[in-house]
Amino acid sequence: MLDDFGADNLPPLLEGAVLTVFLVTTSGFLGTVIGLVLGLARTAPSRVARILSGAYISLIRGQPVLIILFFAYFVVPLMFPAISLPRGVTAIAGLSIYAGAYIAEIVRGSLLAVPSGQSEAAEALGMGYALTLRHVVLPQALRIAVPPGIGFLVALVKATSLTSVIGYVELTRAGRITSTINQEPILTFLIVAALYFAICYPISLVGRWYERRLA
Repeated sequence: MLDDFGADNLPPLLEGAVLTVFLVTTSGFLGTVIGLVLGLARTAPSRVARILSGAYISLIRGQPVLIILFFAYFVVPLMFPAISLPRGVTAIAGLSIYAGAYIAEIVRGSLLAVPSGQSEAAEALGMGYALTLRHVVLPQALRIAVPPGIGFLVALVKATSLTSVIGYVELTRAGRITSTINQEPILTFLIVAALYFAICYPISLVGRWYERRLA
């Protein structure tokens, strides 16, 4: 039974898993860039930067991922007819926007976790805000941010399943299509669950290894 299933239906599930990994990798990278910028702005001396970044973070974190994806795929083209993005690009954009807000809070917390004496010592040596941030605070903060960042990356893998509602054929949607064809939903989604585990578990192992290295 499993041999017949694999010969006919396993390739689409593997293709869905590959698209899921691509989606996580791309949106995770873009979300990290957005989060780093917003996290720095959230702790910047400029009050305007803090207010604007805080508003973005609060707005996005207050919305379900599903609403963000619906807005990006359905509402934006209605408001701006010239903008018509493919499903894959919309999925990446929506998840990147979502990830950026959460990673920004991780970056902000990591920056605040660096002892204030580090900044004070740098200022005593005549270093300005930019130099202090670049050479003293940020390297330490990024080390602190890695473990929670990896934890969020695992959550992002599971959040990719929501992109199926806009028609993006990632792992979950591939499982739905396959189970409709073969009429074996239990076996199909057991394999889907195993593939999600195969994606998430190595990420968790990297996080544990990094935490042991820091300790």
